[in-house]
Amino acid sequence: MIYQLKSVDFLTKKINLMEGGMLTEFGKCLRRLRIECEELLKDMADKLGVTSSYLSAVETGKRNIPDDWVEKISNCYKLDMLELEALQNAADNSVNTITININRMPKKKKETAILFARRFKDDDVDESAIEAIRSLLNK
Repeated sequence: MIYQLKSVDFLTKKINLMEGGMLTEFGKCLRRLRIECEELLKDMADKLGVTSSYLSAVETGKRNIPDDWVEKISNCYKLDMLELEALQNAADNSVNTITININRMPKKKKETAILFARRFKDDDVDESAIEAIRSLLNK
């Protein structure tokens, strides 16, 4: 069965009222999915192998989204490609921190990652530089 993760205004408003607008974009997608499947938080948590409180913390951004969750949710709920893309975009837009393991990187890559992180963190990168970096990385 395929579930629709399209933006539905009345569901979004209902979700915001129920949670005081505190859900992340990813959390809103999960909530819509649960409502469409007529599931409780506990039902989805059981499918993901976590507690209800952990799932709730992920939805509200208090916990990071586990790396394998988008794929796991897609498989559990048999999402089509558009739904998978919507879920992945929501997950990407809900991330607060990014961790890169540079432990085994060559020295030049490691130095580049550190330099980028420092400059980006200090807001020392202007819009034109960001666009140039995005263009380079999207090739």
